[in-house]
Amino acid sequence: MDHSVSLLEVSSLETKRIYEALFLVDSALAASQWDHVMEVIQKILDRAEARVISIRKWDERKLAYEIAGKSRGTYILAYFECSSSKIRPLERDVQLSEEILRVLVVRTDRMTQEDMEKPTPAMLGHVDREASVQPAEDVMEEAPAQDIAE
Repeated sequence: MDHSVSLLEVSSLETKRIYEALFLVDSALAASQWDHVMEVIQKILDRAEARVISIRKWDERKLAYEIAGKSRGTYILAYFECSSSKIRPLERDVQLSEEILRVLVVRTDRMTQEDMEKPTPAMLGHVDREASVQPAEDVMEEAPAQDIAE
């Protein structure tokens, strides 16, 4: 009786985990070719044999520093189920992609479906942080005067 297990059987038995990925793409490309960008991300996830739970635009932001000559980026948030052995190849596919600038993939085993469906800043129509910050001198001028002599 042969108790050996083939490599194919082992890979199919591998535990799948839930991951969160934040893809960064050029804002101009996302605005002009949104469907193409989503296709590229979907193909990368398909190659990793990932089961997509949710994928949507997270937000568009000014980058802290230029990446590939781009100063603004659009973030796309994806939740998917995948085996851990497929994450490195997924990250490699992103590095080889001309459309995706960066990706951050983290394991999110403790997230609920409700957490994954929370509105993103893009859905909420966030206020630009740079415009909403007041200079310190304006705050000082608005501070109420206190009576010192009491």
